[in-house]
Amino acid sequence: MNDFIAALARIGFLIRKELLDLLKEPSARVLLIAPALIQGLLFGYGATYELTHAPYAVLDQSRGDASTELLRRVDGTGVFKREVMLSTTHDIAPAIEDSGVLMVLSFPADFEAQLASGRAAPLQLILDGRNSSTAAAAAAQVTAIVTDYNQQRGGGAQVKVERRAWFNPNLESRWNIMPALIASLSMLQTMLVAALSVAREREQGTFDQLLVTPLTPMQILIGKAVPSILVGLAQSTVILLIVRWWFQIPIAGSTWLLYLGLLSFTVAAVGIGLSISAVSVNMQQAMLYTFLLLMPLMMLSGLLTSVRNMPEVLQIGTYANPLRFGVDLVRRVYLEGAGFRDIAFDFVPMLVISAITLPLAAWLFRNRLS
Repeated sequence: MNDFIAALARIGFLIRKELLDLLKEPSARVLLIAPALIQGLLFGYGATYELTHAPYAVLDQSRGDASTELLRRVDGTGVFKREVMLSTTHDIAPAIEDSGVLMVLSFPADFEAQLASGRAAPLQLILDGRNSSTAAAAAAQVTAIVTDYNQQRGGGAQVKVERRAWFNPNLESRWNIMPALIASLSMLQTMLVAALSVAREREQGTFDQLLVTPLTPMQILIGKAVPSILVGLAQSTVILLIVRWWFQIPIAGSTWLLYLGLLSFTVAAVGIGLSISAVSVNMQQAMLYTFLLLMPLMMLSGLLTSVRNMPEVLQIGTYANPLRFGVDLVRRVYLEGAGFRDIAFDFVPMLVISAITLPLAAWLFRNRLS
């Protein structure tokens, strides 16, 4: 009995020691609480499939009482925001392709006349299928509005919704998610390889030797960055081949433009990883910082949920996230067939992030670790 009590006491002392080691450092206490708090808020606000903000455009060639009433009901939901009134069918493509609106409601010129004559009147609903979950939710809500309108009209002519999704005709979630994974899945390994590069040498005691060689900090930076960039592009290629040939999702745009975008995105990711590596004391710390950062980057990228449905403060924060623009660029080139002019803005934030993080990493190599 005494031996059992003594064993329990030793276990208790060991538990106490481990808890003291874990909690004695203020930074460790912060790491125990802050990630759960931040990620919980991000999941609560960012990871939602609820349709809260859906900008749309209208092409009303009828301009009758029925189309006006239907538009009043759509606007009255508080979810749909009318951004622009289109003049001709030629205006539909720019409205959708520029990602300014989620959908277009098109009323034909004889919409009112067909209802008056007792025939079914078609209401064309054109959706941006690049975000299939949001587009499907918008289509379902518009259909519900039209169904309610038909019921209140009673018998006779009905409004019939004709749905068409661009860039993803069947609104398959795989078409939405898989091309985005070309950028997002490679980011994990790319950032991790970059983050561990300097931390590994510091832990092994070889980085100080590297600093006294004739190599400049910028040369050291390039030597550390290039392998990580090659790893990222190789992984993106593997995923691209899987998406194209295994899942049979056709690519609509230029492969060269796609790789130019992936290169810009990978350089930005490597810049973040090298900055993490430069401030990390050892490999364990580098891995911890990397995984803590990856979750917010994934959540705020638009990979699974639309950025436009996030709170405004989070939308502003996504401009510091290269994955948001990498995902948008890959989706638009792969599914839409967008040209350089269409996606030029996506390069700007990624290049800005690279221009900040890479010199920062070089400065940290020289001033923090030497």
